[in-house]
Amino acid sequence: MQAPASPAAAAEKQSSPAPRVINILPYNRLSSLLSQKHLPLLAAGGLRRKPRVATRCHAYSTTEDSSSRPIGRYPVPNKKDMPYDIVELMEEVEVKTGFLPNVFKAMSHRPAEFRAFFAYYNVIMNKETGRLSKADKELIIVATSAVNRCPYCVVAHGALHRIYSKQPTLADQVVVNWKLADLSGRDLAMLEFALAVCRADNITEEHFQKLEAHGFDREDAWDIAMISAFFAMSNRIAHFVDLRPNNEFYNMGRTPHEARRDRT
Repeated sequence: MQAPASPAAAAEKQSSPAPRVINILPYNRLSSLLSQKHLPLLAAGGLRRKPRVATRCHAYSTTEDSSSRPIGRYPVPNKKDMPYDIVELMEEVEVKTGFLPNVFKAMSHRPAEFRAFFAYYNVIMNKETGRLSKADKELIIVATSAVNRCPYCVVAHGALHRIYSKQPTLADQVVVNWKLADLSGRDLAMLEFALAVCRADNITEEHFQKLEAHGFDREDAWDIAMISAFFAMSNRIAHFVDLRPNNEFYNMGRTPHEARRDRT
């Protein structure tokens, strides 16, 4: 039988607050992923710390507001059942952009994988070195996601490409047939290499030489390949969970007025 605690020990235990364990996301809760320009997905820049605000509901919906169709096969956990750091990040994204991209909801089913997924996204998509612009990166995602038949990534990253490039039709052309799209020689070389990685073709010195002819070095080739490889994984996650694009993505960046509003 355990001996009762001394009065002093009991008082100390009662007065000491219980430790609060919070799983912190890498890179300061990944706030560096969040755009300062109200973009719907993770983009360069940072999100300034803001006071927590009351949200309209206590649980993220598994369905779109305008549709009864589920956003995916797996239910979205209730906020009260999610780790604190993930809820905080999702709320900040929603406040900043006006809606929460469904990929956040889907990945919240596995908190540890949520953190790893967005941490790696941050590393490859928000690096400040190299010759790839934000529009270049989004175009790679659109082209490879079309080959991998991923509606979510085609629609979401097509929206981001329209905003970054200020070209409202180019991503659509690439989805239909990238070889017939209004692309420069540089863009064609970049997408040819990205798609070779996407299809797991044998990569030869000729691939690198074609890139070098258009100003890309070996480190740029690594960046192109990593984006293609990461989104091949992302495409397959979206495929098996049947992830549906948010309706907000479809019209983003389609007109000059819409593009200006999305960048403000």
